[in-house]
Amino acid sequence: MPAYHKPVMLSESVSALNIDSKKNGIFVDATLGGGGHTKEILRQLGSKGMLIAFDKDSDAIANAPKDKRVISIHNNFRFVENFVKYLGINKVDGILADLGVSSHQFDTPDRGFSYRFDSPLDMRMNKLAKHNAEWVVNNYKQEDLEKIFREYGELENARKISELICTARTGCKIMTTGDLCKILVRLYNQKTEKKFLGKVFQALRIEVNMEMRALEDFLAGAMQVLNTGGRLSVITYHSLEDRAVKNFIRANKDNGIFESVTKKPLTPSDEEQGENARSRSAKLRIAEKI
Repeated sequence: MPAYHKPVMLSESVSALNIDSKKNGIFVDATLGGGGHTKEILRQLGSKGMLIAFDKDSDAIANAPKDKRVISIHNNFRFVENFVKYLGINKVDGILADLGVSSHQFDTPDRGFSYRFDSPLDMRMNKLAKHNAEWVVNNYKQEDLEKIFREYGELENARKISELICTARTGCKIMTTGDLCKILVRLYNQKTEKKFLGKVFQALRIEVNMEMRALEDFLAGAMQVLNTGGRLSVITYHSLEDRAVKNFIRANKDNGIFESVTKKPLTPSDEEQGENARSRSAKLRIAEKI
């Protein structure tokens, strides 16, 4: 696999699509990333099959395999229904989404996704998007920042975080990840630093990229374009995502639209977690349209 990103739960998530039963079907990789899941789907797909791969990050789109069966779309997966219909396709046979931030995004300093580097406070997955994290921390009202940190970071001291940010920005603009960490330094110590800053950065990233709203739109669109018997395979990495996917499947199970394939979400093996620390929080939920 390319160094761009190590795919999480590769075998489990792709096997969940049941490609063997529809070798020449149409499938969607909603989050192309490093192309790991995409390549595995293609390996199992027949010569007459089709794979539609989405990603809003231009760096990721560059990883799309040069394969006649692949249609790569540089856009947000929230528009999956629109693009499938635009392509003249009625229904698809399976959809996979890995909702995690790629290793490439975390490990490229100027993308601003990680507190490990002192870099521009960006966090945009789509580099053409209008507003980045710098704009959010310097322009949002204090009560709006508090709401973000409480809801998306699940931080108990969300009010204090927003107060410190708003006080600091009256003196000078908050420009870098390092600036933000220094402003909040009194709220964490060496023991709590990783968990605390991880939640702060998660909250800002979710807001900048409208991740929860995009996920809701994606799930609704996936429901519309999946064939009867088609599978939805979704890997989540934090409780907000997992709760949204779980509730979506549960609500549509009650409506007679989806059925959970597994009673509980699957998690990475101990071996995978040992080899890839970023997989440790992953959960895979699988549903079939009935």
